[in-house]
Amino acid sequence: MGAIIEIIAQESGERIDALLARQGDIRSRSAAARLLDAGLVTLRGAPVRKSYTVAAGDAFAVALPDPAPARAQAQAIPLDVVYEDKDLIVVNKPRGMVVHPAPGHPDGTLVNALLAHCGGSLSGVGGQLRPGIVHRIDKDTSGLVIAAKNDRTHEALAAQLKDHTLSRVYDAVCHGGFRDDAGTVDAPIGRDPRDRQRMAVTDKNSRPAVTHWQVLARYGRYTYIRCRLETGRTHQIRVHMAHTGHPLLGDTVYGGRRDKGLETQCLHARGLAFIHPATGRPVELWTDLPDWFQAVLSKLGPEV
Repeated sequence: MGAIIEIIAQESGERIDALLARQGDIRSRSAAARLLDAGLVTLRGAPVRKSYTVAAGDAFAVALPDPAPARAQAQAIPLDVVYEDKDLIVVNKPRGMVVHPAPGHPDGTLVNALLAHCGGSLSGVGGQLRPGIVHRIDKDTSGLVIAAKNDRTHEALAAQLKDHTLSRVYDAVCHGGFRDDAGTVDAPIGRDPRDRQRMAVTDKNSRPAVTHWQVLARYGRYTYIRCRLETGRTHQIRVHMAHTGHPLLGDTVYGGRRDKGLETQCLHARGLAFIHPATGRPVELWTDLPDWFQAVLSKLGPEV
């Protein structure tokens, strides 16, 4: 743990997270929320809730975590390698693994594992905390992630992402029944103006986002679908499905419920297709559904 600082409220009536966000060592409401959620902000020795309204003279002790390392470190973490050559590597990331180091997740990430597996042969385009990472998936999403071993490959794959020739396919389970068998969600995505930690369909400070979907199976109150991303915005499938009234099963951030004993959103990055930057040949890769996803489908009952 890093330094412990004291913050004394000068006026009454302000929420504690807003007070903390103005401090130079914290700087944002989201960083303040993380400190409060972790119990690192105390008043008279007791942890403070995010909803606490401060009183003038309140003296808060804030335990600041150690800063994240400037460079990711190699860690011998097992990888499920789906494809690898001298230019790139594709791995099947397990649910629960963060892709790259960030505040709150300094190690144990996919990048740490890739550094141990690939040695020094990862591109530097993404910086020292994201070497090789061409695209990301959420911590609680499993499936295929591609990493580049040199800058030339990284830049070529990034260009394919930009012009939509790098195809990404996801399987998901959603709440509710879909009227149609296939469709497209074309709705811009940006930060949720009411909650900066979430994304939302919005016209303010947003970017175009397109998701194509098709029904694979119907289970009464749930539907198993396949999505193909035309764009790659943060939380795109989760936000778009919630926007249509069919949030992902288990995705409590965007309106889903933890039914059937599921503890996370039911989303798996199933397929990748791209043009190999070195050979010019098409590469198409698929992974099987993980055991946890198959277990969810088995609990949904017979198809209808």
